[in-house]
Amino acid sequence: MSEQEWQEKLTTEQFDVLRKEGTERPFSSELNDEKRNGTFHCAGCDQAVFTSSMKFDSGTGWPSFFDSIDGAFETKIDFKLIYPRTEYHCSRCGGHHGHIFNDGPEPSGKRWCNNGLALTFVPA
Repeated sequence: MSEQEWQEKLTTEQFDVLRKEGTERPFSSELNDEKRNGTFHCAGCDQAVFTSSMKFDSGTGWPSFFDSIDGAFETKIDFKLIYPRTEYHCSRCGGHHGHIFNDGPEPSGKRWCNNGLALTFVPA
């Protein structure tokens, strides 16, 4: 889609996160506290990206997951904060979701730190 089409489809805040690689304020997303069974989808294209069984409370203020659905994301290295971070984007629409850190729980040891604005939740 064109930038104009994205602006029409998404809220201003979602556009900033998904298309401009912005970050929402911590503890601002109601999905941070979502505990029901279901699936988290990309807010840009509705692709399933996480299951509720992958979610954990990281205490960081953003929805966090220890893994993602296979093929849901592509990664790249981001140097915006001087040190390199692994950034991830939806493999279907290219929407920015967040960063992967090495401080998550087993079994992966990873923390997929996701902007809640980049997600929708579909209960089981």
